[in-house]
Amino acid sequence: MQTLVAARAAVMLSTGTRRWRRVAGPAAWAVILCLLLLSGCAGLPPRGDPPATRALAEVGDTRVGRVVAASSPHPRLSGFRLLVAGEDALGALIDLADHADKTLDLQYYLIHNDPSTRAILQRVQAAADRGVRVRFLLDDVHTAGEDHNLLEFSRHPNIEVRLFNPFPSGRLSMVTRIAGALTDIGRINHRMHSKMFVADNTLAVTGGRNLGDPYFVRSPTSNFLDLDVVAAGPVVRQLSAAFDAFWNSALAYPVETLADAKAPAPPDSPPLMGGADAVSPRRNSLLADELRQGRLKLAWVPATVLADQPAKIVSEGNPELEETIADDVVALMAGAQREVLVISPYYVPGPRGLALTRALRERGVRVRVLTNSLAATDAPVVHIGYARYRKPLLEAGVELHELQPKLKLARTRLGPFGSSRASLHVKAMVIDRRTVLVGSMNMDPRSARLNSEIGMVLRAPALAEQLVRLYEDVTLHSSYRLGLTPEQALQWTKDAPEDREVHFGEPEASAWLRLTLLLLTPFAPEELL
Repeated sequence: MQTLVAARAAVMLSTGTRRWRRVAGPAAWAVILCLLLLSGCAGLPPRGDPPATRALAEVGDTRVGRVVAASSPHPRLSGFRLLVAGEDALGALIDLADHADKTLDLQYYLIHNDPSTRAILQRVQAAADRGVRVRFLLDDVHTAGEDHNLLEFSRHPNIEVRLFNPFPSGRLSMVTRIAGALTDIGRINHRMHSKMFVADNTLAVTGGRNLGDPYFVRSPTSNFLDLDVVAAGPVVRQLSAAFDAFWNSALAYPVETLADAKAPAPPDSPPLMGGADAVSPRRNSLLADELRQGRLKLAWVPATVLADQPAKIVSEGNPELEETIADDVVALMAGAQREVLVISPYYVPGPRGLALTRALRERGVRVRVLTNSLAATDAPVVHIGYARYRKPLLEAGVELHELQPKLKLARTRLGPFGSSRASLHVKAMVIDRRTVLVGSMNMDPRSARLNSEIGMVLRAPALAEQLVRLYEDVTLHSSYRLGLTPEQALQWTKDAPEDREVHFGEPEASAWLRLTLLLLTPFAPEELL
């Protein structure tokens, strides 16, 4: 049994918890076999006694605090704007760093050491130079080889870096990390998946994006269709409370307690702060213009934050109800009267989700889903779980669409994808065209049971309509519509007037990819996807 668990964990964790842009070949299996022959016995080092700190308490005496107060029509309402285009999201983060007066709190699942991230962290460091207190909380799963950079960042007197749920040893590479952690799989298979960037506990950006070129549509090869929101007002205090819970958790380790300060830096790892290739912010940043003018043009609506607690990480995959937001999401769906629209890159409804979907359809509720095709996904192994549910979903009357790997949408809506490969990364739901859920949670067992997630529920018909229009544009021009033939076989149809065609197998996915997934199926149980 332990060998089977180790094999499963090796498959999942060697792909960056589950993400594998292209399924690896024989070399990956050789690595996995070697890992099974190893027995990791390293334990976590002493955490020390880092001080417990909290978000800024007095939020009115800052530049952004005064602008938010002047912009809000009512103190109980929160303000929001959708950030669909990558360049808008990147500009918003830089604007927050540039306008913070007292605090910046950053919480991310992963960051890439690339021009976009370096530009953001350069601005964060500049804020620290002005006296802004910076707290940077990063999940440890994707930090291999970056300890020296994170240490250097944290040497600033106003910057503190903590790594959440760290690996006990082998910090140089993912392979050595897994080898040193095979006896602690139950803990390290749980990850902190939340994303937020908060200025002065008053203005924030949160949603699905990590930090890196692909999330801001700046990679020449592969980019994400993603979604964040600018958030202002009381909902930001709820975001900060969730941040504080994780920052002060016993699983948040100061980077100094984990990294070897004497270890040499890898030769191919540039500094995280700045650099000649750091991107420049746009001159026509909407958020920066509004902050200068003293008025934010946001949708002011009732909203609340749904946030997992750190205890979910140590719950062995069986969290108590009060530790998880998954039941809140189910309750939102169950309350639909007319329509549920789901956008999720990884869609594995499981028996519970399938039963809920059938119940909705029996009540006449329209259910529409957009997820990745096999050719578009950056996590092919998760596609195994999703594929098991396609036919039952279609039989229940679900309208199911899969993103094509090449987008055919106007630049003004999504940003300049050009000829790069596209992959869906939006995590959102629209209920009855009135209620919006947006955040970090995918519709799959990993988000429900293993990862910690955060989301916001907005009672915002105008934003709901924006998301519906985005959904309909993407599904018409850049997706395959799934259906069943008279023989009950799957078929994929392009409905766009300019590009009609029908497929009877996974479109645009290579035979090698399909074969490899078939071989991986025994090692990809649904509870790990």
